[in-house]
Amino acid sequence: MKAVWTPGGRAGITRLGCLVAVLATVGLLPWLSGRDPALTVLRARSAEQEATPEALDAIRADLGLDAGPLSLLGNWASGLLRGDLGTSWVSGTDVLPSVVAGLQVSLSLMGAALGVGLLVACALVAPVLVRARGSAGAFAAMIVALPEFLLATLALLVGGVWLGWLPTSGWVGPQYMVLPALALGIPAGGLLGRLVADALPAVLDERWVELWRGAGVRQARISAAALRRVLPPLVPQFGMVAVGLTGGAVAVEVVFAVPGIGRTALGAAKSQDLPLLQGSVLALLTLGLVAGALAALVRRQMLGPALRDAGLTLPAVRPVRAHPAIPVALGVVLLTCIGWGLLRDPYAVDTTARLQAPSLAYPLGTDGLGRDVLARLGHGAASTVGTAAAVCLVGLILALALGFVPSVASGAADIANALPPVIAGILVAAVSGPGTGGAAFAVAVISWPALSAHAAALVQEVRASTFLHAQRAIGATPWWILTRHVLPSVAAPVSRHALLRLPGIALALASLGFLGLGAQPPAPEWGLLLDESRAYVERAPWAALAPAVALAMMAGLAVSLAAYAEGGARGAGAAASAGSASGRRGRLAVAFASLRSPKKPPMELPNESPKVSLKEPAR
Repeated sequence: MKAVWTPGGRAGITRLGCLVAVLATVGLLPWLSGRDPALTVLRARSAEQEATPEALDAIRADLGLDAGPLSLLGNWASGLLRGDLGTSWVSGTDVLPSVVAGLQVSLSLMGAALGVGLLVACALVAPVLVRARGSAGAFAAMIVALPEFLLATLALLVGGVWLGWLPTSGWVGPQYMVLPALALGIPAGGLLGRLVADALPAVLDERWVELWRGAGVRQARISAAALRRVLPPLVPQFGMVAVGLTGGAVAVEVVFAVPGIGRTALGAAKSQDLPLLQGSVLALLTLGLVAGALAALVRRQMLGPALRDAGLTLPAVRPVRAHPAIPVALGVVLLTCIGWGLLRDPYAVDTTARLQAPSLAYPLGTDGLGRDVLARLGHGAASTVGTAAAVCLVGLILALALGFVPSVASGAADIANALPPVIAGILVAAVSGPGTGGAAFAVAVISWPALSAHAAALVQEVRASTFLHAQRAIGATPWWILTRHVLPSVAAPVSRHALLRLPGIALALASLGFLGLGAQPPAPEWGLLLDESRAYVERAPWAALAPAVALAMMAGLAVSLAAYAEGGARGAGAAASAGSASGRRGRLAVAFASLRSPKKPPMELPNESPKVSLKEPAR
């Protein structure tokens, strides 16, 4: 019984409970949707066959639907224990080979996309290492905000149609994964590169870097040590990105007709092929659990005994502020476009003005029905940005709360991260119907794990830091430690991470709209604008570029403003800390910290050490 109440035992129970809950909910999909599963399966098997009562009764008897959902779940679970995922209701073939084939395709695509992402991340991190100072991150945020399915469409047109270099659909050889990998890897690389680049400047300002440079250590070795210093709390993010590239690539798989596991699950959900859908979801959830376990293992190996011995010293986050002209310019352009669009009619249809290029009458052109793109962009800002911001805020609050109970949250986070947005959207739409509210709830359910993992990693490292060890030794109360040290150290970087994910949340909502599970026509939601313009992006690219550029500018503005807000909060916190340090507790903490000899590698060097000026000699 004691093993059950250990952190690992609690996390295991949470994982098992969430896994069972998700699979049971998937098994109840036909009954949640209120549609007759026999009718759906009949139409999936043969669209020409008439849905007579006799035909429907025969399907119910064949599938065992008369026994009810609990009996179906029990039979599927008993077969699972024997390694049997059942038989497809539509094709009549075994589910296991189809799931394995789809998972192999998705893992291959994930590997290629992750390679592209790492190259993009290296390109964003390299200038920080060379110049030893960070950037504001607006450019990286804009890369993250690029819609994957729009990138897929553009890559298909440019690389496959116009240039004819690569195939445009299917999955036969390695050349078929190039375009999908580019569409998936570029935004993922922007996210990973921004997270690493945000953490590097504070590390490069630490005393050990100056000492190493004064001792003549090569820049390559210093860079490697700095990367090793900042990567541990970010390792879970790499695992989550890898899982997201596997199951979350449904829209890209649809564009390129890639037979991956996400597209397989989407097809099974639409036809209500429960055995195939349950097998696909089980494979994705298992992948998420394995990736989460490997990321945790790698992180503990990187931290080594410092985490156990309370020998960590965390770098102070120093947000890099962009030039004030950048957020001002982005804000002015966005507000001008939105305000101008609000003065125009977003629903007026003029078939004589279809697909017109930007002009004085239509500053951003018209769409396929002759509607004003500027008007639809302005009126869709409230639903798009407002919904994404609300989902982002909910995810941030959950992350900060669950970051302090990682043994419980980690299990649920692994399951939620492995669940593709499209599957969550299908389950929610089955109950509430497609719409903006259901899509927002579906994205909120699965958007918090990345932030929670980041918060949990930071909480664990803050609790193992040398300065906090000194605070405990002098008798600081838990509430003082929580409010003055732990929360300020965790909330700032996680809030910046949440703002960086704001465009991604907007894109997740857009992806659900793209697949028919989010906002419905004729709503002027930005994701729906992207979906509607995809069919004629070659003839009228302005209709797709307008919402895409708006999303990118929103991302750059959010990250630029986050640096100013975080810097102001840090300044106030520093002033408060300086005031409290004048008291007995502050003097004792500094004295205690100064007694700790820096005998460990750079990761454990305390920030409280006096500054030593050892500049590298001129050459």
